[in-house]
Amino acid sequence: MEQFDKKSILEMSMGAILERVDYEMGRVLENVLDPNTKATAKRKITVGLELVPSADRKTITVLTTAKAALVPTDPVTTSLFITSAPNTGEMVVAEMVPQVPGQIFMDGDEQGQPKILKFARQA
Repeated sequence: MEQFDKKSILEMSMGAILERVDYEMGRVLENVLDPNTKATAKRKITVGLELVPSADRKTITVLTTAKAALVPTDPVTTSLFITSAPNTGEMVVAEMVPQVPGQIFMDGDEQGQPKILKFARQA
């Protein structure tokens, strides 16, 4: 009786199944190393094997998918201040800045003017 070199199902399809899993693993590692994501959040790789036997039960078609569940990037936050324009009294919304505009930081840079939100007012 011959000895067969038995392989894992993951090694079938000329290594393409393993290649797909490795590709998704690369995506997970990039996501873990991304400083904009939560470091300790769980990531997951799901490997799906769909087996479709032929009517005569002599062959089985194997459809494989590999899918990574990644962590979304952390939210970016800012604070807005509702005020009125000095000359016109028109209501404006400005992004808050850490210093008073024109004030000099310890490193010598000057605080610029805040960004003003452009919006259409409801009638």
